[in-house]
Amino acid sequence: MFATQPSRTAEATAFQRATERLRPPRERVLDDPWAEHFLRPGERAALAAYRASRLVKRADEILGLTPFVVLRHRYIDDRLREALAAGARQVVLLGAGYDSRAFRFADLLAGRPVFEVDHPATQQRKQRILRGLARAAPLPAVDVRRVAVDFERDSLEERLAAAGLARRRTFFAWEGVSMYLTRDAVKETLASLRRLAPRGSRLAFDAWFLLDDPDLRSTWHRFSANLLSLLGEPVTFSLHPEDAGDFLAREGFALRDVARAADLERRYPVRGRRRHVYPACYLVSAEIA
Repeated sequence: MFATQPSRTAEATAFQRATERLRPPRERVLDDPWAEHFLRPGERAALAAYRASRLVKRADEILGLTPFVVLRHRYIDDRLREALAAGARQVVLLGAGYDSRAFRFADLLAGRPVFEVDHPATQQRKQRILRGLARAAPLPAVDVRRVAVDFERDSLEERLAAAGLARRRTFFAWEGVSMYLTRDAVKETLASLRRLAPRGSRLAFDAWFLLDDPDLRSTWHRFSANLLSLLGEPVTFSLHPEDAGDFLAREGFALRDVARAADLERRYPVRGRRRHVYPACYLVSAEIA
């Protein structure tokens, strides 16, 4: 991300979530009616083209990135439901982007605060769009606290404490962020979460690892990672899923679940049919030990 610009990858993932609403309701694994509101005019035109073109949709399915983004969001939704049922008293969205969980889970949250942490430029654009929507119709009544943080430079603990985060059981969602940080920044963020919240607090996040096979999909994976550098968001952190448990244990977390591409395909079929999911990313659920 360039320092003064909203995250373009956050916009891209909003687009990918919006594509799921092009499916019939019974075939959706995710229903995010807010995602389309955050698209620019060009992205809205692209969504219309996506709706009309079977070829584009098929190519997207073959590459597997949009299915991964959609299933990633659904996976974290499910972990959020579990954490709230287990007694989480607050929610922190790290790298919130254009996340709409505060609105989509308003009833389950039942007044529990949601702290949306992200880069100031992205937050400003999101706020501007939400103000426009609020002029047309009231937004859900939720306790959303927006916390501006640059993960590489700012103190996450200080910013969250200033926003009113209490030391009580918390659910942390860290979606689409870790791969753009340095290893030291990832470790420092995990240390901050451990200091901010008590044992039993839960974390769900996604991670990236290098596929070095010579086949076409692996080659595409390496090429797409390089493309992200052109958006100002290069991939800088890699963690193999087989190493996730040991890595988290060293940082004071107990692993609950690892969901690789094949796991997501199996857990979230569409009318009995598995989607092809981008194989270089996976999801992790853990809790503070």
